Amino acid sequence: MKTIVSISTPLGRGAISIVRMSGKDSLKIALKVFHLKEREIKPRYMYFGKLEIEKGVFEECLMVYFKAPNSYTGEDIVEFQIHGGVLLAQKVVELCVKKGCSLAESGEFSKRAFLNGKITLDKAEAIIGEINAESEAELNSSLKITNGKLAEKIDEEQKKLTELLAEIEVSFDYPEYDYEDIVKAKVYDVIRKIKKENDEIIEMSKSAVYLKNGINVAIVGRANVGKSSLLNALLGEERAIVTDIEGTTRDSLKESFMHKGVKINLIDTAGIRKTDDVVEKIGIEKSLKSLKSADVVLFVRDGSSSETEEDREIKQNIKDKVVINIINKTDKPRVLKEKENEVEVSAITNKNINLLKDMIVETIIKNDIDANALILTNERQLATLKKCDEWIEKIFKAKELSMDVIAMLIKNLWKELGKITGNTENEDIISLIFSKFCLGK
Repeated sequence: MKTIVSISTPLGRGAISIVRMSGKDSLKIALKVFHLKEREIKPRYMYFGKLEIEKGVFEECLMVYFKAPNSYTGEDIVEFQIHGGVLLAQKVVELCVKKGCSLAESGEFSKRAFLNGKITLDKAEAIIGEINAESEAELNSSLKITNGKLAEKIDEEQKKLTELLAEIEVSFDYPEYDYEDIVKAKVYDVIRKIKKENDEIIEMSKSAVYLKNGINVAIVGRANVGKSSLLNALLGEERAIVTDIEGTTRDSLKESFMHKGVKINLIDTAGIRKTDDVVEKIGIEKSLKSLKSADVVLFVRDGSSSETEEDREIKQNIKDKVVINIINKTDKPRVLKEKENEVEVSAITNKNINLLKDMIVETIIKNDIDANALILTNERQLATLKKCDEWIEKIFKAKELSMDVIAMLIKNLWKELGKITGNTENEDIISLIFSKFCLGK
């Protein structure tokens, strides 16, 4: 397999950039371009030397060598730690290519790690999750998977299924005994336990989409009820323009903040009202469109005034959404009647702002996020786990059928589980089946 090279740090100015090579010729190529005094290179030692970028022009840097199979990819790896900068990093890559390297494709280092058995498929996906994580909860989910929690769970379940298949094979060899009923009872006991474990993961992962993308929250209300002030209070900074003039907000303003490890995406909409202003009309139309993508709507009302026709029209527009009624301007005497699922706030004094943040998260994420629980934010892994549930249902429905039909369904469940980690081979099943046979058979 060819030796590949790539820049492994984000492009841009910084203290250092890392250029990585992977393949059997990594060290050989490195020693062609890297000048140092030491003759013997030890794995996992950092060496100081020079790269000749152009004739007579040198870059002083560090080099480290990882010997196969004790490396990320399972192959020989060499990394150069050079001064940060796009042009310099590209020059080092070009230097390695001239001496025999090929440019790495996107994700090729991780792909080689998977092919060489250094990481499972779920771990490879979790590494991407770590890189792209925008919330603490999403990062924790990815870290648990890269630490092997998911692979460990899947391996345990596959092992149980392998043992069941071995038991079934043995029952075929002794038809004269009442062994089949005992095995069948064991099969359904194990399958029920596997279903329970998987359903717990699926249930805990229902909030995965919100951990990954955040909760979309639209702030709506008629003009001049304090929507922009509320947005500023939630963000803890003056982000939106606040005046006493109606129609100040003419576009949807989008900002995000973190609360309890969950990202909350705020959309401050234009005040919904009848207007002849062309620009304001466009803003109001965009406000109504923003409502469609909102997970939660904060319906802001002025507590110091009675409900208006505009309030009732807005209520009609959000009747199918999850709504938290925000009673603003509580520093003034309240006139507005009490509303369902309401919270009184003051965007000026920050009254109940933290309570509102809690309500947003708790309204969408019904269950507390267990820091020790295995939560999947990867859609493919979740879809595969749900497919496993379908195979389990088929196994339950086949309870009165022959053991060979049940065995076939168990094998399909085993293969489906293996799609999560990339382990879909059945050699382990064959080996364990033969190990269960009696001597001489």
